[in-house]
Amino acid sequence: MKKQISGIVFLIILFTFGCTEETVNPKKDSKSLLNIVGEISAHTEQIEGDFAQGHQHTNERTSSFTETFESASKGSYSGGTISVGSGSWYLTDALIGTLSSDRKYNSRSVRIRNTGYAIMSFNMDNGVSTVKVRHAKFGSDGNSSWRLIYSTDNGSSWYFVGSTINTTSTSLNTASFTINYSGAVRLGIYKTAGGSNRINVDNIEVTAYGSSSGGGSGSGTASRDNNMTFGNPSDASSSSSNNYLINRSDYALSYNNAKGTANWVSWHLSTAWTGSASRCDCFKSDTALPSSFFRAVSSDYTNSGYDRGHLCPSADRTYTSTANSNTFYMTNIVPQAADNNQRSWATLENYCRTLASQGNELHIVAGVAGTGGTGKNGYKTTIDGGNITVPDSFWKVILVQPNGTNDVGRVTTSTRVIAVNIPNDQGIGTNWASYRTTVDYIENITGLDLFENINNSTESYLESRVDNGPTN
Repeated sequence: MKKQISGIVFLIILFTFGCTEETVNPKKDSKSLLNIVGEISAHTEQIEGDFAQGHQHTNERTSSFTETFESASKGSYSGGTISVGSGSWYLTDALIGTLSSDRKYNSRSVRIRNTGYAIMSFNMDNGVSTVKVRHAKFGSDGNSSWRLIYSTDNGSSWYFVGSTINTTSTSLNTASFTINYSGAVRLGIYKTAGGSNRINVDNIEVTAYGSSSGGGSGSGTASRDNNMTFGNPSDASSSSSNNYLINRSDYALSYNNAKGTANWVSWHLSTAWTGSASRCDCFKSDTALPSSFFRAVSSDYTNSGYDRGHLCPSADRTYTSTANSNTFYMTNIVPQAADNNQRSWATLENYCRTLASQGNELHIVAGVAGTGGTGKNGYKTTIDGGNITVPDSFWKVILVQPNGTNDVGRVTTSTRVIAVNIPNDQGIGTNWASYRTTVDYIENITGLDLFENINNSTESYLESRVDNGPTN
């Protein structure tokens, strides 16, 4: 089928677009519905107006990225360019939001009103595989809608891709698009409905054509992927003191200010994350927390009877000294019984690194549950005068795959998923496998939604099973 729109013959464009967010209400464009070569129908419509006016840059990049907008500054809604890690973006009727009412993972996100937009002023020169956009309503504003848009001619013409996304929540949710286009392309977010209601957009994850959804570089090659490839288990953000997101290059975590510890820590493990850097033993207060929050220091654990227990292990981040040092922020540390930390927990950590050394990559989430554990000085519910809660148990879930690409897309009912819940007590043995359980059980005791980016039927199957695989 051939159809020409504004002089472009779409038969030669080989996009295979789709939107996989479950909350989307797909509807056909009123102007055109085009059957793209490759069998899948895509919603396309040329967007007229000032997208093409003066914003045709020739910057290019070839690698995957996640744009957090943390280095951006733009305080007005008037049109203007921002420079961030991924490249230059042009924003109009949009600014960089830093208020408490802005939904964001760290300190900044894009805020868009009316029919504003944020567009890349650079091409993904070798194409795009997938796109993920985190979006939420600003403050107490009403609902809005937006579209993902694309250009294949350096920003001269823009077209819709996928379905309309409806933003109805004040928590950041993920809209996912499968693109699989190998040519030069740039992308943007265009607010289409909702009037003066504002939306926030953050952590736009663009995966280069041929790369994995987590940022992997190639089939069979160990890579350093996104630490939240499989989702944000509690929709953590910067707007909640007891579900506060810290998203570092080496791991992501949800911090609970009332407990003085993390709820969970999420990280990716492959041999690309390990190297020759030595353990720094440099425990330090985490200044990424707001100044009004409780910030633990190493001495808070002195003579408590509990180890300074890592959630993301020091030995999982040895590719540089800085990476290893990052695991010693006190937000990654929890009061842990010595026998738990040094026996079963340690043997499971070592087993994970063994799996990585055998050509696998692991997506791991670990955290704590309940209150009260037994250390060398007996049972306690808190330490440091009540500032830090001692958990009842330590849990960990691990998704194991051979090194490769499209990590989310290649999960099947045969994918290995390990879940453990280990009591925070003395007298714990070295056999971590005796504490195996289901992901469903971990979700039940924590209220989290783990591995949310896996399709529902596969997720339900994997999370209901107890792993019976090898243990060394």
